[in-house]
Amino acid sequence: MNFINYLESITGIGIYPLLSFLIFFIFFILLIVYVFKSNKKLLNEMSNIPLNDNDLSSN
Repeated sequence: MNFINYLESITGIGIYPLLSFLIFFIFFILLIVYVFKSNKKLLNEMSNIPLNDNDLSSN
């Protein structure tokens, strides 16, 4: 018995792909909402951190 046939024999297995899709879709929508509601000034400052010449580390 191969793996696909084993999975098809499990009762109620069809709900898992739907749940996986819903979790991904909700996460994606929440991520889009977070990006549009985030503080643009703070994101711009954080994006420029690697480009700053002010090296505060003591390496």
